[in-house]
Amino acid sequence: MKYISTRNKNLNLDASSAILQGLSKDKGLFILENPSDLQVNLEDCLNMNYQELAYKILSKYLNDFTSEQIHTCISNAYTHTFSSKDITPTVKVKDDYILELFHGPTSAFKDVALQILPHLLTTSLKIQGSKEEIIILTATSGDTGKAALEGFRDVDGTKICVFYPERGVSEIQKLQMITQEGNNVNVAAVSGNFDDAQNGVKKIFTDEGYKALLGNNNFKLSSANSINWGRLVPQIVYYFSAYADMLSGDEITNGEKINIVVPTGNFGNILAAYYAKKMGLPVNKFICASNKNNVLTDFIKTGVYNKNRDFHTTIS
Repeated sequence: MKYISTRNKNLNLDASSAILQGLSKDKGLFILENPSDLQVNLEDCLNMNYQELAYKILSKYLNDFTSEQIHTCISNAYTHTFSSKDITPTVKVKDDYILELFHGPTSAFKDVALQILPHLLTTSLKIQGSKEEIIILTATSGDTGKAALEGFRDVDGTKICVFYPERGVSEIQKLQMITQEGNNVNVAAVSGNFDDAQNGVKKIFTDEGYKALLGNNNFKLSSANSINWGRLVPQIVYYFSAYADMLSGDEITNGEKINIVVPTGNFGNILAAYYAKKMGLPVNKFICASNKNNVLTDFIKTGVYNKNRDFHTTIS
């Protein structure tokens, strides 16, 4: 089981290398070559707590991590940092079911991944035998920034810099970021929109001269955005957790297909659900729901991705 680039199927990396690189040198994303090979028996998930389920899923993807290393990463992320012992409980609301992803330290769904990502990165350094310090560069439209800053705060061997569009986040989100505590955290406003911030980060990642300069000074770049596989893979867990919750509560029968609705401006979260389906989760339909900032809806309808689009202030 190896990782390839979306732009180069000839690449052949282990999990630790893919997590450390974040973005492939050819500007592609790292993906698993054959996720359908990693099938999960749903009945095995029924009597597991979240940490046990996380180990079951993550151990299938982290091919060069030891069992002890995976357990340590999970324990560091999910033992004391969430307000619910179930981490992501599933709650019935009339005829529907809500997967509560707000129990992390910043109340953002991204806490689930960003509490464990720092530990996946530092463990990957050890696996690769590297003495370098990780420099995390992340672009945010709001909630990723605070969740990433909180996740990496004072984690040994890491520094993080978050870039946000100067007029593209809410006042609350801005204050959350610029008041973040920690000896290894930095925040910078960007003149432009989120795409400008994201493109700037990607440009830095593919600047070989700059990366060489960092390497000569014992630093290594990585990312906390969804471009990093280590950010995506922990999100797969909570879709299996939700299904197990509904099974154990006799709300569905084993094998019954469910619809997964994700309110989003981007595809990282629903992509994790897609990988869960590839692993055997019974899914009938994915519904990606947008608000007024519906760039992906427009792209799918028109085939045009407008980076100069207007941004709207919404309830989110």
